[in-house]
Amino acid sequence: MGNRLSKIYTRTGDDGSTGLGDGSRVAKDSARVSAYGTVDELNSTIGVVLACEVSAPIREALTQIQHDLFDLGGELCIPGMAMVHAGDIDRLEQLLDGFNDPLPPLKDFILPGGGMAAAQCHVARTVCRRAERETVTLARHETVREEATRYLNRLSDLLFVIARVLARESGHGEVVWQHERRKKS
Repeated sequence: MGNRLSKIYTRTGDDGSTGLGDGSRVAKDSARVSAYGTVDELNSTIGVVLACEVSAPIREALTQIQHDLFDLGGELCIPGMAMVHAGDIDRLEQLLDGFNDPLPPLKDFILPGGGMAAAQCHVARTVCRRAERETVTLARHETVREEATRYLNRLSDLLFVIARVLARESGHGEVVWQHERRKKS
């Protein structure tokens, strides 16, 4: 384990820079900091989902994902580091299949909602998509392992499916987008 922080403020970032895990310094608005910062935000939004009532299988899955996201943030913070692997993506796909199989097929789009836990999971899904976009942006300028973007892509799909499960488990159900609600003039 690295150094423990005994003092939270260092004043070294007062100039608009921040230290990466390898000791180098970059601007706080760099693509790398945006990518791992949004992964951190995603981890926090999943924490909000976990603060709601969720079933044990979902709690277990999301807690493991939080650990994965901490690893992914570390990978993005330390150029050249590899902490997310193909097996992590395979695990997401297995979870995705397991949670999705009992759900009825989607025939229409659904609106974010379906109770507090489901709505919070939809927020996590959208933050995940932003983390993916920012990681792709970073990959255009610097080396980013394919596993990072693949993990985020698969995770956003899983969060969508978990939101569907949570909406059903809560009794609120899913809100289907009524695309024909407007009369044509």
